[in-house]
Amino acid sequence: MRNVYLHNVDVDVAKELLFRVPLTPKPETIPVIEALDRITAEAVFAARSSPDYNAAAMDGIAAIAARTVGAEPTRPVVLRAGTDFVPIDTGDVIAPPYDCVIMVEDIVEHPDGSASIREAAAPWQHVRPVGEDIVAHEMIVGARHKIRPVDIGALLAGGITEIAVYRKPVVGILPTGTEIVEPGNPLEPGQIVESNSRVFEALCTAYGAQALRHPPLPDDYETLRDTLKTLVSRCDVVVVNAGSSAGRDDYTARLFAELGEVFVHGIATRPGKPTVLGAIDGVPVVGAPGYPVAAYFVFETFVADLIARLLGAPRQERPRVEAVAARRITSSLKHLEFVPVKLGQVGGKRIATPINRGSGVTMSLVRADGLLIIDKNSEGCDAGETMTVELLRDIGQIERTAVSIGSHDLIMDLIADEMQSRGDHFLSSSHVGSMGGLMALKRGEAHIAPIHLLDETSGIYNLAFLRRYLPEEPIALVKGVGRVQGLIVPPGNPKALATIADIASKSASFVNRQRGAGTRLLFDYELKRIGLSPDRITGYEREMTTHMAVAAAVRSGSADCGLGVASAAQALGLAFVPVGNEDYDFAIPARYFDMPAVQAFLAVLRSPDFARRVEALGGYSLEHTGETIDVRPEA
Repeated sequence: MRNVYLHNVDVDVAKELLFRVPLTPKPETIPVIEALDRITAEAVFAARSSPDYNAAAMDGIAAIAARTVGAEPTRPVVLRAGTDFVPIDTGDVIAPPYDCVIMVEDIVEHPDGSASIREAAAPWQHVRPVGEDIVAHEMIVGARHKIRPVDIGALLAGGITEIAVYRKPVVGILPTGTEIVEPGNPLEPGQIVESNSRVFEALCTAYGAQALRHPPLPDDYETLRDTLKTLVSRCDVVVVNAGSSAGRDDYTARLFAELGEVFVHGIATRPGKPTVLGAIDGVPVVGAPGYPVAAYFVFETFVADLIARLLGAPRQERPRVEAVAARRITSSLKHLEFVPVKLGQVGGKRIATPINRGSGVTMSLVRADGLLIIDKNSEGCDAGETMTVELLRDIGQIERTAVSIGSHDLIMDLIADEMQSRGDHFLSSSHVGSMGGLMALKRGEAHIAPIHLLDETSGIYNLAFLRRYLPEEPIALVKGVGRVQGLIVPPGNPKALATIADIASKSASFVNRQRGAGTRLLFDYELKRIGLSPDRITGYEREMTTHMAVAAAVRSGSADCGLGVASAAQALGLAFVPVGNEDYDFAIPARYFDMPAVQAFLAVLRSPDFARRVEALGGYSLEHTGETIDVRPEA
């Protein structure tokens, strides 16, 4: 029997229902030296002053200020050792009758041990008085304060060696699913690596909690129920991962209802709709969807706030900025939606370029610089509209980032890695196809557009398209790499494909690139050249956004072939049938050419280290890499 969603509750309402469960932070006493990032359970007051004596602040002599009166450059005063002064070092005690320090560079020592000074000393000059830093019984840190490294120093200086902090809440994590396998174990068809619980563990650590992870369990109701009861008895919060949807083996909502209470099943957010919230024996329980991105958002939305409440301190929110959407983004009126985006500062505007936002696309979060927030009751946003973005990366890095939008190639990852290794500038690379890259340049949304566009008339790559689509824009066309395009096929080429025409004649299934991709244009050009209709190609409408995605489809057996670059085939151990050579280049508007991040990009492109890494991939030529062609608007 399938479950049904009980609700489609707004996130704020769902939180209110969940947070009705009483949560009381529990204090414990720990050594100060172990208290970094812990939250104080009460105010802490100094046990002693620091310094707790009058201390010399300089090297020199401790003197009696009254005996220095009258000292002038033309009439020095001579002080007697042991009577008028004593030698002293920084930090030494200043004891009566001495009440000032004269720096060693301001005295002239004599053979008989006396010393001359040429300027009178003020009482208590260069002396750290008792309690200059900390006065006994004054507050060092308040309650519900997160301990920083400097706080540890102040606490120790104030005589505090132990401190009352709130105990780290224990978060139970229960991964479920018959199909999941622990990392490192062999995978059978239909099985997937269990990684969500490890993300949850890391998030618990980041938010100051202790994770108690149970090994993955199959979808067996009795086993899940017994394990859940045990975790609830040992934890402050429990997260059950997967089993929250409406499938026949999705038991989370039923388990919560049997053992306790279900507050919500289904929230008005995307990703993360099939979320279950409830309580068992006074312990909040959260059922998170199995898709990785949805699971992450549910943890961030609910569990992170529960941890903050149990720690006794408000959760620190991520900074938010305004950014211009690079293209139209559609959204359901029924959901609050979070869209992973790449960010970059282009021409005085902060640009947000959406990344694939599927619930199962973990790499969308890995690659994201921020999350564009689309409110419920909104149909999305138009290209050029200003939206709010929650930052996942430091804004300083974003401002030192070269924004590349255009065609995909493995070398873009190499360039990004080399730039980041050098540590001064970064590369944000979004893959929308060559034509999409040119349009991004035209709209002022990118610094760089990787392109490989074959002009059917001249047979020359890229130049004609720059003049056609950017006729008024001075452009630098920087030569990238020569590469081989061809048919990516399984090992041994079982269909014996030798030409593009063979795809139709031998009834091979095909996986295509998206419209606007240079590879798609090349394929269409070849079909037209040989007089073959796209209708004859099985799979022509099936689209992938990268060469690696095409190779992955072939490797999985869901397609017999796809058009792509040799390096993608080699990376996945596939065979390759060459079709032709092409130029993969970089269009850079002249106004961005001297920008430091763009120059860092070009420095990597022209470097020996980059050349060695590209040659190791195979399928590329570097004969003209880094050469620049100045493309001027036509008169």
